Amino acid sequence: MNITIRYFGGIRERLGKDAEELELEVAKDRAGEDAQPTVDDLWRAIFRAHPELEGIRESTRVAVNREFAPPELALSPDDEVALIPPVSGGVDVPDAREDATECADPTGAFLMTDQPLDTEVVRAFVSRPEAGAVVVFEGVVRDHTGDRKVSYLEYETYLEMALAKLVECADEVVLRWGGVVIAIHHRYGRLEIGEKAVVIAVSSPHRVAAFEACAFTIDRLKEIVPIWKKEVSPDGDEWVGMGA
Repeated sequence: MNITIRYFGGIRERLGKDAEELELEVAKDRAGEDAQPTVDDLWRAIFRAHPELEGIRESTRVAVNREFAPPELALSPDDEVALIPPVSGGVDVPDAREDATECADPTGAFLMTDQPLDTEVVRAFVSRPEAGAVVVFEGVVRDHTGDRKVSYLEYETYLEMALAKLVECADEVVLRWGGVVIAIHHRYGRLEIGEKAVVIAVSSPHRVAAFEACAFTIDRLKEIVPIWKKEVSPDGDEWVGMGA
């Protein structure tokens, strides 16, 4: 069986391709019939085709139909499959700018865009009379990482899956902190020093929940949203979190 797999971030750059078709070896089940190949079989096909990727599995996940998949998940030829290296930190947007490439949920509260972010727009999604607290977080590009100077950042994303994971983060927050309302806008593409990469706004009747929910959200984004960050510096480029 053949499967088409998409590549992102440092893996895409290392292989020099966005996608390829791989043949998966199909084993026999106990009845002697062809067994359905799994994500584990896909990994073996990847390493056969690209032995230089040996060692990345501990830090890399497979997404099947825009969800992270366990090794035992069975695959079908029409599955949408992607290799997800360590992450960094839809529908068309109504009235989007002609030069924008954006993906948003129907409300617009959750947005992936290659255009500059507007904090007040994000805040407006959560402002309401019953909210006694509104907490807004801006993630801004800084000019260094440790002792390493940063010239600018490049964010790459698996656009449609990233949007779904923004919404998933928000759903987790609402379940954990009842009464909160949340909006998240995230940027991708080239970002200069001082530009906003992400804006998160949370409102709640009480300040403790708003602060806690906002802090949880930024950490959760870095865990599950497929966005990859490349730091460009005078000393060279580096994909943040990229394994061996």
